[in-house]
Amino acid sequence: MSQVMDAILTRRSIRSYKPDMVPDELLDQIVEAGTYAATGMGAQSPIIAAVTNKNIRDRLSRMNAGIMGTGTDPFYGAPVVLVVLADRNRSTYLYDGSLVIGNMMLAAHDLGLGSCWIHRAKEEFDSPEGKALLKEWGIEGDYEGIGHCIVGYADGAEQAAKPRKSSYVYHVK
Repeated sequence: MSQVMDAILTRRSIRSYKPDMVPDELLDQIVEAGTYAATGMGAQSPIIAAVTNKNIRDRLSRMNAGIMGTGTDPFYGAPVVLVVLADRNRSTYLYDGSLVIGNMMLAAHDLGLGSCWIHRAKEEFDSPEGKALLKEWGIEGDYEGIGHCIVGYADGAEQAAKPRKSSYVYHVK
């Protein structure tokens, strides 16, 4: 089995993290993998905000938890939040941003790190507080939050894969 297939078949969403920060060298590799995701017509509509500042990470957590209607950390203690946004003016922006997150999750797994896709980025960055954050970060344009890729060292063993449903694939010959 190829290394790529092994990574695809063994990656799991991690929902418990150690507080240890991910080294910049590893984070740079994960983000680079995201920048090589396929995008419609090669337009590269997504952007990635790599959040390692604990105060900003915690602010995003509170915003996300508020949207979800909970008081718990929706980022499961992960120290890194990779926010993926994409230019709404591109017809493929949602798909482009989704592929970026998928690439980053596979890269994190390949580097021995855990990751998980966290939703509600659209609501976060459509809010006045979210728009103010983008402005603080120097991000201008009509961007929609696609999702968050949280990254860190797993705190505990990865779960086994659930069996694939029998009706997942239809062969049409």
